[in-house]
Amino acid sequence: MIAPQHRIYASFFLFAVTTGALMARLPDIQEHFGISEGQLGLTMIGMAIGSLIALTFGPPFIDKLGFRRTALITVLGPSLLFATIPWLPAAPAMFVVLFCAGLLAGALEINLNVEIDRLEMQTGKRFMNRAHGFWSVGFFVTALFGAMIRQSGVSAGVHMAVVATIVVLVAGYLLFSATEAPKPVRAEGEAEHRFAFPNRGLLPLCLIGFAAFLVEGAGIDWSAIYMRNVFAVEPFVGGMGLTLFAFFMAVMRLSADPIVARFGPRNVAMVMLSFASLGALMVGLAPSPELALTGFALMGAGCSAVYPLAVSEAAQRTDRPAAVNVAAIGQVSFVVFFLAPPLLGFVAEFLGIRMSYLICLPLLLAGLWASSFALGTRKVEVPHGMPPEPLGPNG
Repeated sequence: MIAPQHRIYASFFLFAVTTGALMARLPDIQEHFGISEGQLGLTMIGMAIGSLIALTFGPPFIDKLGFRRTALITVLGPSLLFATIPWLPAAPAMFVVLFCAGLLAGALEINLNVEIDRLEMQTGKRFMNRAHGFWSVGFFVTALFGAMIRQSGVSAGVHMAVVATIVVLVAGYLLFSATEAPKPVRAEGEAEHRFAFPNRGLLPLCLIGFAAFLVEGAGIDWSAIYMRNVFAVEPFVGGMGLTLFAFFMAVMRLSADPIVARFGPRNVAMVMLSFASLGALMVGLAPSPELALTGFALMGAGCSAVYPLAVSEAAQRTDRPAAVNVAAIGQVSFVVFFLAPPLLGFVAEFLGIRMSYLICLPLLLAGLWASSFALGTRKVEVPHGMPPEPLGPNG
């Protein structure tokens, strides 16, 4: 029998595989449509708009559909939508497809995180960090194989069709018989916050999440195009930027809990954002592919656990129900993940693609500043030989 949390891990993994495959083929899709970086960025805003709408207005519909049906729609749907992109005649059609995929992506984010939270309440165990770790592992796997597939000369259309077929078969099998965790009793006052928006007290944490997701989006979306445009490397080497970024992000996300338990959220976040800042600087100024790839690795490691730490801090605030604060910071950060990379495309077109990484530095430094006072310093004393308990409910 498949454990409920394993279905969620697989859902995160498969959605990341789907999205990562698209990002790995962006250079080919750009050439297919014959568009500039700025035009590609404008096209990709469709996904940001769709995710924003779903994150703001989606919870009532998701609650009505239930976890199983929502998971089937939101995991299978994007893979099928992305598979059509290499066959589309023009970029505006891609905008429409990405808008629809964004609606599903936002709904998936809400659905999976809510179900994990319910499982944690039901079982008394922690699953969130590991679940988001599988998101990172999915990006690493698809980046590595995507680079190999591009090097072999397989077309983007065939590549995306194979990925969609695998996702539909595997996700359909895992999710068709999924059950739902019991809903917790609604906290007093929670019904008054139907839509989650950040308040003043949450803004520093949103800034931290903003910085982390800006780096994540820039690293995932533009690394392959950066390596092609700046160094004219072959496809496999070009794809290694995304591969290294995703690999170090996955490793750090899966192993960060003991480090946070020992040194505290504030210290860990400040060190990680410092690494991310150094990585972005290296990518922006790199004179060789090797230094650029090192920068992408530092960026991946640096942004890995910052967002989970901000979410944990938001959940511990007492000004509003924890679910509302977590949803608010998630809304801001998830939209940044989709919206910032398209905007960086305009920077790449008019100022050069190196500048699209250097322009991240001020926001990273702002996130570093916010971490110095917005995150707690609480450490967890763990008995010898016992694994530490994760600090936050979200991953």
